[in-house]
Amino acid sequence: MPANPPVKNAPEERLVNLVVALMATEQGLTKDTILSSVAGYREHFEAGSGKDALEKMFERDKESLRGLGIPIDTIGDRADPDDLREARYRVPQGEYALPDDITFTPAELALLNLAGGVWSEGSMSEDARGGLRKLRAQGFSVDEPIIGYSPRISLRDPAFLPLQRAIEQSRVVSFPYLKPGEPLPRLRRVQPLALVEYEARWHVFGIDLGVGAERTFLLARIVGEVDTTRASFDAALREGAGERALAGLEELAARSTALLEVDPGTEADLRLSRRSTPAEQGIHVPFVDVHIFADELASYGPEVRVVEPDALRDQVIERLRAARDAHGGAA
Repeated sequence: MPANPPVKNAPEERLVNLVVALMATEQGLTKDTILSSVAGYREHFEAGSGKDALEKMFERDKESLRGLGIPIDTIGDRADPDDLREARYRVPQGEYALPDDITFTPAELALLNLAGGVWSEGSMSEDARGGLRKLRAQGFSVDEPIIGYSPRISLRDPAFLPLQRAIEQSRVVSFPYLKPGEPLPRLRRVQPLALVEYEARWHVFGIDLGVGAERTFLLARIVGEVDTTRASFDAALREGAGERALAGLEELAARSTALLEVDPGTEADLRLSRRSTPAEQGIHVPFVDVHIFADELASYGPEVRVVEPDALRDQVIERLRAARDAHGGAA
């Protein structure tokens, strides 16, 4: 018999479908139900993909969503909570409920209802709707997707999709990578093992074949197309890659900490406080890359001031001056 044709679906579509399915039921869904029913997994399941591969895909997607701030509950056996063989998964709807002290005027409610209607009609693909119908047919109590909920999934880096596919296919990739201070990008040839989100930015972790060692690359610094080659590598190399990548980034961030003064109640306060610890003069925020962190801090304008380190403060000032000069500001 001829082999089944390869299944192609976008990882970001699969992530959205997974969020919708996990939010649509309070009782949670088992892994088997997710793999056989949720669009993005179902096609691979029906094409005969191995269960191990599908489960690894699901585990990677779970970690990606958690990295984006979407909570996923794991409900185990009450008699033995450590037994996760029949565990059920859900996104708790209460995480997205508005506080009791927030109210809206009739005009504001009308606008919110209109926006919610546009979202509910336009955000779900036919595959996602079909997945919900299939879950209902199997006897699961499934509510309609929450109107107005918009998953916080940002895949703006064009390199994300080809890298995700290359990881799933265990294929070597090459891409031009531009490091700060270097005049031209250098071509990197990499065995991609994991995509990880850290400090709201995507990184690809893998083995840089040019140096024969594991390296982590920021997707924002890939300045050209990702070329997926015919060369393949052992899929077993992917085992634990995401955990190693995050551990390395966390270790790097622990060695670089900024002392910041932030205006309360501002966007800078909202975003930076999530990854900060209080300090006598302001807050301490760990960071991985001084150039990328300077870009972020400069984007907040006067809402944040860098106390230390000097190198970070200089980088932020340089960006603010460049923005001023580009718009004809006075010295």
